[in-house]
Amino acid sequence: MKYLILLPVLLALSCTTKKEINDTAHIEEWQTLFNGVDLDDWRVKIRGHDLNDNFGNTFYVEDSLLKVKYDAYDTFRNKFGHIFYKDRFSYYKLAVEYRFVGEQAVDGPGWATRNSGVMVHGQAPETMQKDQDFPISIEVQLLGGNGTDDRTTANLCTPGTHVEMKGKLITDHCVTSSSETYHGEQWVRAEVEVYGDSLIRHIVNGTAVLSYEKPQLGGGVVSGHDPEILIEGNLIEEGSISLQSESHPVHFRKVELMNLKGCMDKTAKNYKSYYVKSDPKACVY
Repeated sequence: MKYLILLPVLLALSCTTKKEINDTAHIEEWQTLFNGVDLDDWRVKIRGHDLNDNFGNTFYVEDSLLKVKYDAYDTFRNKFGHIFYKDRFSYYKLAVEYRFVGEQAVDGPGWATRNSGVMVHGQAPETMQKDQDFPISIEVQLLGGNGTDDRTTANLCTPGTHVEMKGKLITDHCVTSSSETYHGEQWVRAEVEVYGDSLIRHIVNGTAVLSYEKPQLGGGVVSGHDPEILIEGNLIEEGSISLQSESHPVHFRKVELMNLKGCMDKTAKNYKSYYVKSDPKACVY
């Protein structure tokens, strides 16, 4: 008699658990890369300096913002810098919320006014040479308007890389997006969807503005690098993520990532319906 009473209870619990798993599987999980407190999970590489030498406190945290400043620079002297997140990724969505502030550093290049970027599919920072200017990577170029002229953001730039568009190899260093222009110090949300070595898409404030395929090594527009790691034509499936210092002060209030690679077994506890790349080793039962 006791077993007859318990059976409906067990069935109810089983159904509830299944429903909870199904509901959870559709909830998007964003991983906070910048915690608003410190840069413990990040590594700095500035041209002319060793890895983790944050010259002049170029990258720092204040008021829960990741800020890039040049107070300690007498002149910029092409000290392009990048701050790298500790992990590498291959299939993911990355979002940053940024704004340009203040005046450009003395002697900063004209093209770098109100200019920064998010580097994806990048080389590891420890493989960069001391005098290397940019990591070999795909750059989601972030630009601010000058108050008058049109100037798109979330463009594509390619230090040491090429891409394809509609089956055609693109060797131009930069390709403009179809975004609006964002003047002043307003906050802008830029997202990049990365699908391994197949597709990359740029999105600004919810609108898709650029897409391309087959990111690969090739070309120039990077200097001081180890030529042995730039193997022409090799497709890029994964890499580092970094934020730029290009001579104009910029703030980031959010840097977050949704991994699209994970457990795709529906019976696992950590299954997500939006994963596009299977990683059986990640499954938890």
